[in-house]
Parts: sequence; C-alpha cells; structure tokens
Amino acid sequence: MPVTLDTVRELDRRDPLAPFKARFALPEGLFYLDGNSLGAQPLAAREALATTRDQWRDELIKGWNQGWFDAPERLGNLLAPLIGAGPGEVIVTDNITLNLFKLLGYITESRGRGRPVILSEGGNFPTDGYIAQGFCRFGDYEHRFLPEGADLAEHLDGVAVVVLSEVHYRTGRRRDMTATTRLVHKHGAEVIWDLAHSAGALPVDLHDSGARYAVGCTYKYLNGGPGAPAFLYVHRDHQGGGWQPLSGWHGHAAPFAFDADYAPAPDITRFRTGTHSALIYAPLEASLELWQEVDMAALRDKSLALSELFRDCLADVVEAHGIDDITPAVEERGSQVALIEREHGYAIVQALIARGVIGDYREPGLMRFGFTPLYLSYEDVWQAARHFREVVENREYLEARFQVRSEVT
Repeated sequence: MPVTLDTVRELDRRDPLAPFKARFALPEGLFYLDGNSLGAQPLAAREALATTRDQWRDELIKGWNQGWFDAPERLGNLLAPLIGAGPGEVIVTDNITLNLFKLLGYITESRGRGRPVILSEGGNFPTDGYIAQGFCRFGDYEHRFLPEGADLAEHLDGVAVVVLSEVHYRTGRRRDMTATTRLVHKHGAEVIWDLAHSAGALPVDLHDSGARYAVGCTYKYLNGGPGAPAFLYVHRDHQGGGWQPLSGWHGHAAPFAFDADYAPAPDITRFRTGTHSALIYAPLEASLELWQEVDMAALRDKSLALSELFRDCLADVVEAHGIDDITPAVEERGSQVALIEREHGYAIVQALIARGVIGDYREPGLMRFGFTPLYLSYEDVWQAARHFREVVENREYLEARFQVRSEVT
C-alpha cells in the first residue's frame, strides 16, 4: 500500500469532522462502507425514540398536540438548509415512490395535455421508472426512457416531466443540476430531482440551481433509520398549482373540519397524505438536529478525500486482478466508489463482510462502497482497503459463505 498507517492517523488528527464519529453507535471492529444504503444510528436517536415511546405511554392521544402532528413540516424545515431550500419548501412524508407519484400528478394537472410524455432515466434505480410507468398507465400519458448516456436535449420533445437522479445509484456519477435544470426548462418541461444519493452526501443547492421539484430519502446519508420517511421539495413559487393525486386528509386545508369535499392546503402541507408514525419521525429528528452543526463544505472535502484514499490504496491490486474501477472523476463524483468484477464480485463482497468490512453488491458484478464522513475515519478506510487487498490477493472469496443479498438502494 502506498499510503502508510501513520499518514492516515495524522489525517484523522487534523480532521475537523472527527468528533462526530463518537456521536454514532457502530459495532466495535466494523468498517461500515454501506452508508449509501442505510446510515448508522446516531446515539441521540435512541434517546429520542425512547422519549417518544414514553410519550405514547404517558400522554396517549395528547401526544398529537405535543409535536407529533406537525412533525412533517418541522422536520422539513430542519432538512431544508442541507439541500439549499427555504423554510416551508420541504416536507418529510411517506417514501420516494409515493412522493414521485404526487409530484407527477401535481405537475401534469397544471400543465394540461399539450406535452403527453413522461421521461425517466434508463439505468437508474428501477422504482423511479416503475412509478413513472404506473402513473402513465393510469393517467393516460406516454412513458419513455432516456437511454443511458444519451444526450438529454435530444429526448425532450413532447415531454412534460423528466425524473432524474442527481447522483446515480450504481456509478456514483453526479449530474450538473444547474445546467440540466436550465436545459429542461428551456425545452418547456419540468424536472423532478431524486436526491436519494445526494442529501447528506454532498452540498445541494436547489434554489441556486433553479430546481422547482425534488424528492429524497433520509435513511441513507442522513441516518434517519430503516424505513425513515422520505422528503419532498416544491419551490415556494410553485406551491399553489393544483391538487396532488394522493389527496389524503392530512393534506386538506382544514383537516379537522371533516368536510366532505377535498380542498388542498395552500402550502407544502398539501403533499401530506394520511396519519404518519410518530415513532419513525423521532430518530430522524434527532439526526437532523445533529446535521445543523455540520459544515457541508468540510463534509464534501472529506468525502472526496476518503474515496480517493480507498482508490489509491487499491489501485495496483485492482489493475493486477482485472477489476474495473468505474468511479467518476472527483468533479462528477457523489460519495461512493464503484468497482466491477463480474465473475467474483458478489463473493468478494461476502468475504469482506466476513472480515467486518460492509459494502454492498448490485448485479452485474458491481461492488459499491459508500463513504459517510461523519462516522468514517481515514484509518477506517485504510483498514477496509487492507482487508480488500488481502481478500483478493489470497483469493478468500472462493470460500466465502453467501448471505442474503440486500434489496435496498
């Protein structure tokens, strides 16, 4: 390895984000490089969950008037600065799938039928395409895929809405949000940005990019916990456009009037649906409060440094063993390293898991390693690379015991 242990320990001593690691619960001896699928647990999340559990026990239904009911808006305002949004422009609710459907309906209702096509991204995480196809099937729109690697400008004729990920879930490649948003608007269409692999991984600035609509999840880099609710963003100037199709009672302008007819709330609240679980909001709120202390520029610097350290430590072994490094250049990178070994990739990941190095695998042959700067040290990454080297050079993967494959993104 070209990088020494002393070198990485010095980097940790100088790391301004190093104190955050002590605020997360991670098993001893584990090198967790899968925060791009499920983030680690903040210590404060356990206390928050216990507090809400006790509130349920002691206060019963009164809890809804003690912070439960307005949690979607309150957490949205906590999350907003992390993605370059303003107060009242983000709501934490439901999941990405439902939030995409809401925005597709909301945007197309206000645009009429002059542009009958919904365009989603070929090679993207499938649920974005699935929900676009389902919306088109029931809404009588035409669905098209943007071919992977194609010029977006050549595929915007007749398009009402494009669904794009800022950071691709397989390669970790980051789109230029500002240039892409400008291009889509110039062609008369709207774009919904999927921030699943952006929020909490790197600085996002929805306002400065001109974005009007976005969705994202909170259980990856934002450490909200398994099944944590997603979020939805609508620029303030575009919140009065009409109905969203999942018109549940919590999105009503007066939910406790119990009117027979639906009237959407005048603001971001219209994107709520029905009753949510106070228990799943509690740990996320604890995590988002921690995030208020994070310098996003420092986070980005460390993210890129960690991913480059991992690649530098493995450059020779990757080349020697025919493993393809498809990680984008730093200016186009999210917060992960992507390596392909089509024959033994899954076995390599399983052998690493047996050593306590947790990455994940996607067919065909893709080994993904996510770098979460708040709780990963430089030494963690150096040690993970050492284990990778030994697994490959000693061919330990030939004896790996296969575990159930992860189904999260």
